[in-house]
Amino acid sequence: MTEHIAFIGLGNMGGPMAVNLGKAGFPVVATDLSASARDSVATHGIRVVATAAEAVTGAGVVISMLPASRHVESLYLGDGSAANPGLLASLPAGTRVIDCSTIAPASARKVAVAAQARGLSMIDAPVSGGTAGAAAATLTFMVGGEPACVDAARPLLAAMGRNIFHAGASGAGQVAKVCNNMLLAIHMIGTAEALNLGVANGMDPAVLSEIMKQSSGDNWSLQKYNPMPGVMDGVPASRGYSGGFGSDLMLKDLGLAEEAALAAGAAIPLGGLARQLYAVHSASGQGGADFSSILRLLQRAG
Repeated sequence: MTEHIAFIGLGNMGGPMAVNLGKAGFPVVATDLSASARDSVATHGIRVVATAAEAVTGAGVVISMLPASRHVESLYLGDGSAANPGLLASLPAGTRVIDCSTIAPASARKVAVAAQARGLSMIDAPVSGGTAGAAAATLTFMVGGEPACVDAARPLLAAMGRNIFHAGASGAGQVAKVCNNMLLAIHMIGTAEALNLGVANGMDPAVLSEIMKQSSGDNWSLQKYNPMPGVMDGVPASRGYSGGFGSDLMLKDLGLAEEAALAAGAAIPLGGLARQLYAVHSASGQGGADFSSILRLLQRAG
């Protein structure tokens, strides 16, 4: 039987990624704790099973897309007991493991070391591009690991994304991701603040957006992900801030940036302030809303 790809984690990002692998002709067996998530990819012709253990049986490659460090460590390393040794213990030597979750660099290195000790090839490959990029297979992958392992994974990553960057050794992909998302949070807050100021002074937000896009204030949030409702079609702001990258997830990533900053002794004053603002925003009941809904926090403060 042809070795398949086991895909674990079928949320807003993982589901479309698994589907795109299937569209590219790769045999995929997918799983998620959520039955509805499993059903959503099954409608696209992806074979689904109930457990990770079932998914990895006979797999040549394992790809995971999970919410946080604790989920990745629990999946692969278990709890240290004989009853729950983790998934790595059941994988035959030579299996390739690709973790696309956004987790702490230290966690990525910890799991990679354990994988290498068992003769497994493992890379960390977090993504940027959001749910739209996941659906369109235009994600950017930031990859940490040995060059040969990264090269072997490129055909799979190319089926799910447009850009593949080898950031360095194990954990480097996660470092790149937390730096990127910290900057994303900062310029989203700045964009929302500028647009809110303009509207408060009587400006049309669409006009102001076009002016800033052609001026020195231009940034990705203005170009691709405007936070003001009604300005840009197809973005979360124009559908009640639903279906995007949740504020709770951005808060998690900003926490990872602070952890990395403390470990390295690096100063991130704006990153720290961004984390505080998203913490307040999430605590107000907006944790499930897209991170561009930070505009609501500014509107309430006015």
